[in-house]
Amino acid sequence: MIPSPILGPVLAQVGLTLVVFLWLFARRMPAMSAAKVNPEKLQRKDIEQMNRMPMSTHFPADNFVNLFEAPVLFFVLCFVVHLTAYNDLIIFNMAWAYVFLRSLHSIIQCTYNKVMHRFPIYMLSSLVLIAMYARISLAYMA
Repeated sequence: MIPSPILGPVLAQVGLTLVVFLWLFARRMPAMSAAKVNPEKLQRKDIEQMNRMPMSTHFPADNFVNLFEAPVLFFVLCFVVHLTAYNDLIIFNMAWAYVFLRSLHSIIQCTYNKVMHRFPIYMLSSLVLIAMYARISLAYMA
């Protein structure tokens, strides 16, 4: 069986999420230990405990949460393409563009987290997602 080409971007987006997940633990666990943070107090986002850790340790956690927001729509669109065997090179390229932009967004947010650098990338990725939806919707209305 030949896999659907749209599954490549889907697997890449899942891979990005897993990399950020590992990055989150690699940054946060040593910081919690160094700051002597009580993990039990973090279950309610105890601000005092959270503030003991450097701000940069929160960036991957914030990005991880972000990867379960708009990308969920990306996954749905890609699975619609896959399940209906909608074969469109433009959608395929848009899907890869989306993954590239989300990866760039994650790199910025997980490292230096300059909002004015990541916001235009986030907006562009959102526009790609909207364009994917519009193209798929128009194809099925025709």
